[in-house]
Amino acid sequence: MKTLKLFHVDAFTSAPFRGNPAAVIPLDGPWLDESLTQSIAGENNVSETAFFRPASNGSDFELRWFTPTVEVDLCGHATLSAAHVLWNHLGFKGDTIRFSTRRLGVITVTRDADRIALDLPAYGREPADITNTLIRGLGREPIEAYRSGHNLLCVFESKKSVHEVDPDFATLRAVIDGGVIVTAPGAGHDYVVRFFAPNLGVDEDPVTGSAQCSLVPYWAEKFGRKELTAHQVSRRGGRLWCKLEGDRVRVSGHAVTYLEGAIRLPE
Repeated sequence: MKTLKLFHVDAFTSAPFRGNPAAVIPLDGPWLDESLTQSIAGENNVSETAFFRPASNGSDFELRWFTPTVEVDLCGHATLSAAHVLWNHLGFKGDTIRFSTRRLGVITVTRDADRIALDLPAYGREPADITNTLIRGLGREPIEAYRSGHNLLCVFESKKSVHEVDPDFATLRAVIDGGVIVTAPGAGHDYVVRFFAPNLGVDEDPVTGSAQCSLVPYWAEKFGRKELTAHQVSRRGGRLWCKLEGDRVRVSGHAVTYLEGAIRLPE
């Protein structure tokens, strides 16, 4: 029976049971059959499962991400987790890893002091209507709303308001195909964030690296500076260090391994 290595990593935290859990599965050869890949991600039942294999196109590895129900274009915490596994468990020697992705080109990951740093695209934004459906979906009315990437960015007046958002996930599914980011100025951090993506199989994501592609340009403009810290105020919580660098966003955080194991594939 064929087996695959599996690592369970908690990302954007330095302690287990916090941050965002990701499953990481290294592959030596071709991609698995799509239905098997999605079944594995569903069985893992964490926000994302990352699969990577050696690349032949000038990058180091090819990388893909799956929620329990769909493949996604970008996942920050699972990318950070994959790099953590390569450096801490699979003996990768360099301080930079280049991951080739299907839709976003190459994502570069570096060791940044005691943290891992992701180089991600910075997203623009366009004003969006604050509809009654959106207000019902969030349980509160934001003061601003924007479309940014595949997501809806909703700004609230205070950290307390973000904590008090009480989403109706069935209603949010009608708002946007991607995710809904809610954010406000922080206390002890520059800004706080929560992220909901019921259409992607993740009602509330514990810590969302990809959301910073929209958040960092917004808050950098508001605060008039490029270096920011963020706290995702989900039940598990997580901390991110961010920097706007032209049309890119640098997102840094810690990671810790919770589990090492093996998957037994069906015959």
